[in-house]
Amino acid sequence: MAAVLPLSEVLLPVDCEKSTDSYCRAKQEEVVMTILYELYNYLAIQAGSFECGNPQNLESKCVPVSEAKAYTENVTGYSAEKFMDSLQWLLDNPKNSGIWLQGDEPSEPILTASQVVCLESTRPRMSLGCRFHRALSTAITNLFIFFWSLAFLWAILILLKYYWRKREEEEQAMYKMVQKIIAAVQGHYKEWEQKLERYPYVGILHIRDTLIPPQDRKKMKRVWDRAVDFLASNESRMQTESHRVAGEDMLVWRWTQPSYLSDSDN
Repeated sequence: MAAVLPLSEVLLPVDCEKSTDSYCRAKQEEVVMTILYELYNYLAIQAGSFECGNPQNLESKCVPVSEAKAYTENVTGYSAEKFMDSLQWLLDNPKNSGIWLQGDEPSEPILTASQVVCLESTRPRMSLGCRFHRALSTAITNLFIFFWSLAFLWAILILLKYYWRKREEEEQAMYKMVQKIIAAVQGHYKEWEQKLERYPYVGILHIRDTLIPPQDRKKMKRVWDRAVDFLASNESRMQTESHRVAGEDMLVWRWTQPSYLSDSDN
């Protein structure tokens, strides 16, 4: 710790207290710079100690203004008034000095030195060992995050491939179901033409129950529903109607193309 200077060396000449000539301004600025230099070093050491395990059990990197004032008074010998003048100089010269002045409310601007509650260094001074340890910890953390991100992206890729494969399989199953439905409805119509069936139409649920075994109907429900929607939108040879069959209203399919036209197309 620097030795306390004699009182005669730390006080400005009486004439300079209120004088504004260039000599006195230079002396006053020299006092401010001396206080800020010591304050900067003190805050940087305190912040570095807090960042490097906090062996001094500091509550925060932000040092209370009373502690900072007492330290600079002890080291420089300048009065508390000069300390406050130095803080005001920081406020009047808002540049990156490495000292952050904080008030009671972080959202409210600080205009005067009396509003300052604590001071914090924006450039913590840390030992080489501490810097190495922090750099190593940061590197390990970033590496861990990288591998987790890579694993996450890989999992998403696998899920997407699985999704597209299942969707393609479902698409193929839907088209196969469409072909089976068309064949069943057309076959029913041909049998009606041959007087083998009573009605020219056939119930939609009857076709479903014919094509899909009971144990597979729940699993195939989505495929069946998509096939029904596809036929309603894209198959002009089949017409969906509502008829009363056995005393109940039900949806049926009717094949609208005569057999001789179907045979000629084939």
